[in-house]
Amino acid sequence: MSTAPRISLSGTNYEIGYKHGASLKTQIARQIEFYYDMFQNSSKLDREGVHRRAREYEATIERLVPNLHQEIVGIAEGAGVDVLDIVALNVRSEIALGEFQDGCTSISWKVVGEDGKTIQYLAQNWDWVRPVQQNLAFVEILQEGKPTIKMVTEAGIIGKIGYNSASVGVLLNALRASPTDTRKLPVHVLLRLCLESTTAAEALSQIEKYGAASAQHILLADLSGAQCLELSPIRNHYMYPNSDNFLAHTNHPIENTAIKEPSEFPGSKERLERTYTLVKTIDPKTLSPQRLRETVFADGENGNFGICAPENPCKPKWIRTMTLFNIVTCLKEGCEPTAEVVFYNDSPDWIDINNAIRL
Repeated sequence: MSTAPRISLSGTNYEIGYKHGASLKTQIARQIEFYYDMFQNSSKLDREGVHRRAREYEATIERLVPNLHQEIVGIAEGAGVDVLDIVALNVRSEIALGEFQDGCTSISWKVVGEDGKTIQYLAQNWDWVRPVQQNLAFVEILQEGKPTIKMVTEAGIIGKIGYNSASVGVLLNALRASPTDTRKLPVHVLLRLCLESTTAAEALSQIEKYGAASAQHILLADLSGAQCLELSPIRNHYMYPNSDNFLAHTNHPIENTAIKEPSEFPGSKERLERTYTLVKTIDPKTLSPQRLRETVFADGENGNFGICAPENPCKPKWIRTMTLFNIVTCLKEGCEPTAEVVFYNDSPDWIDINNAIRL
């Protein structure tokens, strides 16, 4: 894959959703088919079972954030599918909790550029299963009275990885742990609320207000700095950058003792340690998206459990994860925020700067 559909959405939440659904109708149909296959194989849930779980979350979304519920309804109607199918896409992390193996690596690094201006970098490799790659999209959302959102998302999902015009950025890492709480908001809905916020502090207040339905990690930043948010329905915990203004996270809880993993996430601790080792080889004054991709995010040490991970053909297809894309977001003092995305294409030169796409 070398690119993804690019859509711009505006209007009411329902109108935003309807255009989303109509524009990505083919991708949404593939997503639904793929995830129902995954739910069946990983969690033994048929369509009726998925809908039962989705219905509980839908009631919470409609009660707490009715405008975003209307957007989900719009997506369903635009795509010509059942609204519970779209809810299921947006709560896929909560429905099959513990079975997902999306081994992402996220970092934040705040530096001072050669021009003396502060630059906050947010970057991650997003690892997931190959069939989803063809259903990714670049989505811009313009809403009256809110910052403009730019994100990379899965078709049908209302919030994901990206930034907004107020220089608030978010990244996501899955954490496998129980319990879940259907009275709180799913992580992809929380990501959307973060992307609608004008500051990281406002985004954090939204998370505290509504709570997370499952254990997840969000790396949240604006120009004032970054935080790792280790979220849980039981208790949240926040981590801050080290003395070099650097922060990294993978797929295991580091400090939140309320998060209990059913089993250790393979390679997660090794990736975290490797990330801190690799950044020590970079002079902050030479930092750039290309430098991060070449030095950190192209690293293949530890094979299928590495930062840049190839597909493992020995695993069942619904958990056969690989690095699908890399994103580097740049929030710079006095400048418009930007991001570059590179898709994995089974080629050793996939991190070539010439393949980078502006989000």
